[in-house]
Parts: sequence; structure tokens; C-alpha cells
Amino acid sequence: MFEFIRSHSRLALAIMVLLIFPSFVFFGIQGYSRFTDGANATVAKVDGHAITQAEWDAAHRRTIERIRQQSPNVDAKLLESPVVKRQTLDGLIRERVLLTTARDEHLVPDDNRLQRLFVTDPQFAQLRNPDGSVNKDLLAAQGMSSEMFAQQLRQEFGMQQVLSAVTQSAFASAATAAPSLDALLQQREIQLQRFDTADYKSKVSPSDADIAAYYKAHQSDFNAPEQATIDYVQLSVDDLTKSVNVPEEDLRRYYEENASRYTTAEQRRASHILVKVEPEDSAAKKEAAKKRAEELLAEVRKNPAAFADIARKNSQDPGSAAQGGDLDFFGRGMMAKPFEDAVFAMKPGEISDVIQTDFGYHIIQLTAVRGGTKKPFDEVRASIEAEVRKSLAQKKFTDVAEQFTNTVYEQSDTLQPVIDKLKLVKHTATVERTPMPGATGALASQKLLDAVFSADSIRTKRNTDAIEVGPSQLVSARIVNYAAAHTRPLAEVKDKVRERVVEVQASALAHKEGQARLAEVRKAPDTELPVKLTVSRAHTQNQPKLLIDDVLAADATRLPQPLGVDLGEPGYVVVRVTKVLGRDAPPGGDALLREQYTQAWAKAEGAAYLDALKTRLKVEIKEPAIAAAASAATP
Repeated sequence: MFEFIRSHSRLALAIMVLLIFPSFVFFGIQGYSRFTDGANATVAKVDGHAITQAEWDAAHRRTIERIRQQSPNVDAKLLESPVVKRQTLDGLIRERVLLTTARDEHLVPDDNRLQRLFVTDPQFAQLRNPDGSVNKDLLAAQGMSSEMFAQQLRQEFGMQQVLSAVTQSAFASAATAAPSLDALLQQREIQLQRFDTADYKSKVSPSDADIAAYYKAHQSDFNAPEQATIDYVQLSVDDLTKSVNVPEEDLRRYYEENASRYTTAEQRRASHILVKVEPEDSAAKKEAAKKRAEELLAEVRKNPAAFADIARKNSQDPGSAAQGGDLDFFGRGMMAKPFEDAVFAMKPGEISDVIQTDFGYHIIQLTAVRGGTKKPFDEVRASIEAEVRKSLAQKKFTDVAEQFTNTVYEQSDTLQPVIDKLKLVKHTATVERTPMPGATGALASQKLLDAVFSADSIRTKRNTDAIEVGPSQLVSARIVNYAAAHTRPLAEVKDKVRERVVEVQASALAHKEGQARLAEVRKAPDTELPVKLTVSRAHTQNQPKLLIDDVLAADATRLPQPLGVDLGEPGYVVVRVTKVLGRDAPPGGDALLREQYTQAWAKAEGAAYLDALKTRLKVEIKEPAIAAAASAATP
């Protein structure tokens, strides 16, 4: 065969092309097309511009990452639910609508306004250097350049402008707010008589026929859930950390090699006088500014004690002039480079020459130095040992995890080999398909439970694969005993069924007597009821919300007003509304409530305006494409 191919290579190549190329055309390209078409499928449109499946997926990945940073133990399955994914799409549409409107209405700030917003907004204080410039090192730590940060700010401020014109102009007058506050704060005097189910339980005695009939009609209420008794083992970095030993000399070597981490960063406190220069200033203006700075330098050198007074009168730095030029303590990387180099080369009390930066000409006086001291080894030994142990355990975990994974798979009929090999502890638990209330650790992992209750695991009772239930945490489990969901026989649950029948019959009796009492009160409206209360939404007097709602909704123009309030299984209440009182005024009056009412009104107006913008920009949501994406993602 191979000899024939060697002798007829051209013919063999032609046959291969005829066989393989059409298959690629009809299957390979088709599959590739499906892949790219799926990624490029339009799931929504804003102003005629598509939001693709790929953009939605990318946005959802960012959402998941943000949620995981805030809540590391969140269930990954929950994050991939259709509800959460749809929320991501809604957020993406909202962002596109606001960005489009901000662009069309010219609400995106220019460079000058962006700089003013950055300098004045308190939320960016941590990102600002003392001179008002952006701290590029902090941005870099977040994976952003200054250009990326500026673009993000520009978009965020633009989007804020779109809705702020509506939400910040919302106003609720006293006349507008009054009806809502009345509904919230109005008080009413009532009388009531309760007919509680609990008081009637001793008056009912269900027969065996009653119990059997209830059981037959409500069998699903007495189902035993699907359960499994499992053995499981866990491998984690925390477990390995306990077994790692670190020689004393290694700890001391680590201390010396990382001395900077145990040395307090040096900080310096300085005051300065700034003669401001703009980059676009003429050469003559810059020269004049430099000359003025030299004059001020001569003045402070004649009288160093007057530095603060001279700074107050002459410095053009609005942030520090009023404090006599004081910039407080700062570390390296927080000032412009020439300024920083000068300060960290000076001695306390020393006054610098004229220093030029992008902001102008500075005269600097170093006033104090702190930090720069190294903590002794004994003081940090415990933290070093914990850190080194964790680091070594993490490295060891990478190797051991492979052994764990291979062993539970290759010897899948028992967990004992992996227990013996890695010195692990076997745990036993009874589990259901979803985490039981109060479950923690591995037993709270839906991913592990899905593996335990897979059809193959139930059928073979073999080890599950190694399941990652958390960062650097692997678990494998196997079913020891399995019980499918089933209806418990009446003999097993008769006591519980009887309790339910007693509850139902007692509730029915309470309702019957309550309704009879209500009929009596309606015939004789002046009838007094035993309990007298004054209630409002703020002060319910421990009455059920259902009762409070009915009392405050009652017609106050015809008093006394008799009511029957059906509380469901707990019972029945007969009520007489006898008097309407003024507001139950909160501490400090209505001002805070009116403010909250205005905020709620503003939020509602903002939502309505956003809906109007969606209509104007012809937002389309492609439900079929969304449904197709959901079905494609379903295993």
C-alpha cells in the first residue's frame, strides 16, 4: 500500500484533495461559520448600532470578575444564570444609550473641563498627586494608562450629565408630597378582636378518614428528597501549609532578601513657594517668572523663619498657599520628578535652589523626615513564616494536585489510595442535590453536588473527578448510599399529617367564628371590641402588615368602619376603625422624609427619561438571538 503511494504520489495527492477538501468545505467551513456567526450575532441594537454576542459575553465576563472580587465564595453557577446574564445585557444597553445621547447632545467634557472635574471631585483624591496631577503608578497597578483613565472619565462624566439634568432638577412641593406622607404617617384608632387558629386546635379532632383524605390530596408535601451518603476527601493549600516546615536560616534569608518590605517607607514633609508657569506661556513670561522666583529665594534665605509668611503672600499654588506652603508628608512617586529629587536630597531645615517643573518654579523648604527604619527580625518572624509556608504550600499544591486528580480517576472505585498517598482525611456527609441550609466548605459547592448526583456517579458509585470548589481547593467524592426521591408512606408520616389537618380544621373554625362576629358588628356598628390601639405604618403595634394595610385603606369618611381581615392560616381578625388622627411625625419633622420622597421621585423620573431615550434611539432587543444563545450555552 505505502509502496503504491510512493510510486504514484501525484495520484495519491489528487485523491486526498478530492476526499478531504470537500469535507472541509461542507463541514469545516460550515462549523467555523457557525462559530463566528454566533460570536457576531446581534443581540440588541441602539441607534442602529449592533451589540453583538461577543460584546455581551465580554461584558458579562467583566461583571463576573467584579462580583468575584467582591464576593470570592459566590456560586459560579448563579453568575451564569439567565437572569444575571440578562442584567448584564440591560446594563450594556443602558450604557450605550447614555453614551450615544451624551455624544449627540455634546455633553462629553473637553480636556480642560475634564481636568477641572478630576481636580475637584473628592472621589479621585487617592489618585491625585499633591500638585493635582494623576498618579500614574496607581493607575498602572490597575492596568490602566493615563490616556485610558482619561477616556473612561470622559465617558462616565458624559453619561452622568445625561441623567443629572433630570434627576437633579426633581422637586417635590409640600402639596405634592403631602398625600404620600399622609399615607405613610397617618394614624388611626382601632378596636379589634382576634380569632387565632392556635386557640381552636383543642376544639378539633380529625378522624382517620380526614387524615387519609388529606394525605392523598397532598402527597407531594410528604416526599422524601433525593439524598446520598458520601465519602469525600479534600486537598487544599491551607491543609498543605500545616505540613510545611521552614528552617530558621531560610526565614532569616527571606528577611534579608526582602528587607525593603520590612522597612517603613521614608516620607518627607516640605513647604514650597510656587511661581506658576503655563506650558503655552512665552519665553519672556517664563524668564520673568524665573526671575521672580529667584527674588523670593533670596528673600527666604535672608530670613528662613519667614518662609511660611512669604509663601502665604506670594505662592501661586492654591492648594498650599493658605497653609504657608505646607504640603504635609509625602513619599516617593507622589510629586513631579524634579521636585521629588530635590526634596529627597535635602536635609531638614534646608532651603533648595529654584526648582523647575511643568507647573513652574518652586522654592522648597524641607521641614521634617520620618520612616525609613527597618523592623527587627523577631518582630516580623511570625508573618514571614506564615508567608513562606503559604508560598511553599502553593508550589507543592501544583504538583500534588496532579497526583490527586490522577489517583481519584485511575483508582475510581475507592478513595483510600489517594488518602494513603497524600495523607488526607476522609469525611462523610449526607447531601442533597442543592446545598443544605448552613452548609459550608465543599458541601456548599453546587459544582461538587452536580458531580455527585450525575447519572454515572449514581449508577457506578465511583469517585467523582477532582472538583475545584474554591481557590486551590480540590475535592473528590463517591456515593456510599443513595436514596431516590420518594413519597413517604402514610404510616411513616401520620403524625405530621395529623398536625396539618388539625391546623387546617382549626383555621377553618377560627375563620367561621370570626366572620360570624363581623356580621354581628355590622348589624350593631356601636359594638365595642376588646383591644384598643392606635396604629400607623411606622408604629404597627406588632400587628400583621396585612391588617395595617386594610386598616389604612378603609374608607375614613364613614366611621366607625367594621372590617374583617383574613390572615390566612394564622386566623381571622375583626376590626373597627373608629378615628383618623394626624401624622405620626418622625423625629426632626417631615424634612428627611420629604428629601427621601424627592429622591424616589428623581429616580422614577430618571428611569422614565431613560425609557424615552431608548424609544428615541430605537433600541431593539433580539429575543430570538438571546434565546438561541441561552440554548447553546445549556449543556
